[in-house]
Amino acid sequence: MRVNHQKVIRDVTVRLPMASTVTEVCEAAVSALARYTPATIAILLHVHGRLRCVAATGSWQVFATVAPDAGIVGRVYTGGQPAIVPDVDADADHIPVRPDVTAELCVPVLDPAGRPIGVLDLQWTGPADLASWQVVAERVAARLGARIVALGGPAESRSEKLLRHASAMTAATTEWDLMAAAIAAARDVSTLAAAVLLLGGRGGPRLGAPTVAPDGLETRIRAELGEVGRSALRRIIDRAHRYGAGYTLGESGHPPTAEHEPLVRAGVGTLVAVPFGPPERGGVLLVADERLLRPDPTTVNLMELLAGQAWGCLDRLRTLDRLRVQASSDPLTGLRHTGPFGQRIASATPGRTALLAIDVDGFKTVNDTYGHQAGDRVLVDLARALEGALRQGDELYRIGGDEFVAVIEVGLPDEAVRVAERLTEAARRIGRTISVGVALPHPGESPELTLRRADQALYAVKRRGRDGVHLSAA
Repeated sequence: MRVNHQKVIRDVTVRLPMASTVTEVCEAAVSALARYTPATIAILLHVHGRLRCVAATGSWQVFATVAPDAGIVGRVYTGGQPAIVPDVDADADHIPVRPDVTAELCVPVLDPAGRPIGVLDLQWTGPADLASWQVVAERVAARLGARIVALGGPAESRSEKLLRHASAMTAATTEWDLMAAAIAAARDVSTLAAAVLLLGGRGGPRLGAPTVAPDGLETRIRAELGEVGRSALRRIIDRAHRYGAGYTLGESGHPPTAEHEPLVRAGVGTLVAVPFGPPERGGVLLVADERLLRPDPTTVNLMELLAGQAWGCLDRLRTLDRLRVQASSDPLTGLRHTGPFGQRIASATPGRTALLAIDVDGFKTVNDTYGHQAGDRVLVDLARALEGALRQGDELYRIGGDEFVAVIEVGLPDEAVRVAERLTEAARRIGRTISVGVALPHPGESPELTLRRADQALYAVKRRGRDGVHLSAA
């Protein structure tokens, strides 16, 4: 059947101005074209680095997003030129969406300046006058592009934004990066001006990572909450966890609840408050704006989904951190062990880093006389005592049964000896004695050789009667 292409173009042209959103425009165009051809039709627009399918009809599967350089659609988008493919089997770029497609026509959707913003794609399962349909498709695409730009251009839906931000949160490798990603996501998805995370847990309520310049509503909220004290922050968190997510109605003249008065003082006119994590360990996500707005329930639902995703990512990061600590520390004393110690001494600075080899005097007698549990108690108590005697920045490792090593930064050998003597005094205060050998790396000397010299100095103390310090001279 011969198609009146002018009628097709008129039909589409009449429908487009009646659509008030980009999605409605694309759906109207697809619906109008589908009245005149059995082709599989799709409109894909470029949004955040992907070609996103905004409207489609006539296929078993539609690709929601396509890379901008993938398939015939990607080739047309990146090149800005139409593609007529009478035999899809002969074109390696064809993306199969149904098994019986034989021919494909794809044209770019251009903005008024001639820049591609997407593609209009048609695929046939039988004979089609591709040349005539190319003229129709190009004219429809031109009207489509103009109308899309008039409506503000291609844009993500809020659910698409949430998905993109969820990927960013999943990729975060630190708590700071995760909180920054969650706060940015809350602002973007909600379209409100500010977002703040209040975190609970054992450390007490605290503010999450800041993400904006120090002159906006978010900064004022953080400053106000920083002044009210932990008990006030706890009340905000407890309210959200006791009653659930809440939001303002954007109406003036209504006093805030007592918990929210600090936010009003900061200039908040609109607020969404969403529980974050479990009551005993979580917090609350606060999303706010200075304007009196009326958030719809869908916005609150999206913030709840966002908070749930953010908490899951945060819990995963904390679990990984605990596993890393367990993997790199001695389970008895909690001190770091041989793996981290090897990395640390490999970065020792010649003439500045001292190694203190430490051995517990008479430890075998404790084990043989009182048993291994008593020996373990000695090691734990001694580890705490030695850590308390070290300076800020000094590091203590357990590298064997009753063998410890301290890595310290010093200016002179005498300084290292004084630190070692502080360790022997700390041991005496808990009723134990230790022998300490001290060595400073020589230029070009391997860390292993430095540690061997520290051990030799330690055994020099043992030979002299234990409970002392010896500095390696060679």
